[in-house]
Amino acid sequence: MKKVMFLLSVSLFLLVSTSRAATLTVDDDKVQCPMAQYTTIQAAVNAAQPGDLIRVCPGTYPEQVTITMALTLRADNGVLVNPSTTQTVTDVAGTEAIAYVFAVQGANVDIEGFIVDGSNNGLTECSPRLVGILYQNAAGHIRHNAVRHMTLGSSPTVNGCQSGNGIEVESASGSSSDVTVNDNSIWDYQKNGITGNEAGTEIRADSNTVTGIGPTTGAAQNGIQIGFGAGGTLTNNTIADNVWSTCTSPTACTANATGILIFQSDGVIVRNNSLATNQVGIYVGGDNSRIASNTIANSVTLIGVALVGNDNAVLRNTLTHADQAGIYIQGNSNRVMANEITDASVGILTVSGSTGNTVSGNIFHADLVTTQDPAAMRAIAVVPVR
Repeated sequence: MKKVMFLLSVSLFLLVSTSRAATLTVDDDKVQCPMAQYTTIQAAVNAAQPGDLIRVCPGTYPEQVTITMALTLRADNGVLVNPSTTQTVTDVAGTEAIAYVFAVQGANVDIEGFIVDGSNNGLTECSPRLVGILYQNAAGHIRHNAVRHMTLGSSPTVNGCQSGNGIEVESASGSSSDVTVNDNSIWDYQKNGITGNEAGTEIRADSNTVTGIGPTTGAAQNGIQIGFGAGGTLTNNTIADNVWSTCTSPTACTANATGILIFQSDGVIVRNNSLATNQVGIYVGGDNSRIASNTIANSVTLIGVALVGNDNAVLRNTLTHADQAGIYIQGNSNRVMANEITDASVGILTVSGSTGNTVSGNIFHADLVTTQDPAAMRAIAVVPVR
């Protein structure tokens, strides 16, 4: 018996030893890392085995990177990935081309520490759509990256394109994606900062800083979007400056920008986020979501929290200055409780015909009207991207 146990131990040792992941090193000029085996990220990805670590040394990498196996990509400080866009992949619906900096397809991949820059994209039309980091039917962790300049320029032909997302996660029918996005800096995007789309997608976004470009007549921006059946948990994010400048009054807005947009998705958790200077701080276009303990300030022209659905909960949020309403209710059986609302034209505005809502324990300060139930309201015109 002792001999058998010894043989099993040796076999296990050999199995562990031979399956140990390798580290592949990349340096564009082999100055910082003279012993690097590769000068491009894609060459290292192509040579890797599943489970390997790719270390990228400081430098500028004018390339697009496609990853289809389980890998970890980790950048030293000073790694700039800045391609001239030439390659595209098709979206999960098979209808639209997407130009990308990183594309992860059908694999579990961690991407950490990169400066992902779209300023050299060269796109002159709305298609293909531009995305910084794209996960399709994939899983993994996106952390400590800077994703910037995902815009198509300021010319009238591209300024209004529904393109230019920082990070996007999507799933085809029957597939799934499960991605954690944390501690990233995302700014100067044209459409959305972080996007999770389609049934089968689950995205956890925590402690990211997402900054829109401020007042714009181009695409109506959204800081974070969870849409079209995707699920999500959004916690501890800082989201600001998503404003569509053509939206100048509640009766004249044909579209508007949002800090957080939940669109045709249910059961999303939004907790402990800080939102400032967005037209709508948080828009809930679905059911059974929980919006709790967020700080929402300076909702330009419109609303702090908009509920356009049923059975949602808005609890213990702090809302300061909303041009139209602190909280807007258009739906049934929602709970709006223990929120503190300061300096809103209307503290809580409920659209006529909404029934079964519980509104209690809220505190109002310096609001022109605390609660109102108008006979008619203009619908809020959010603009998701798919």
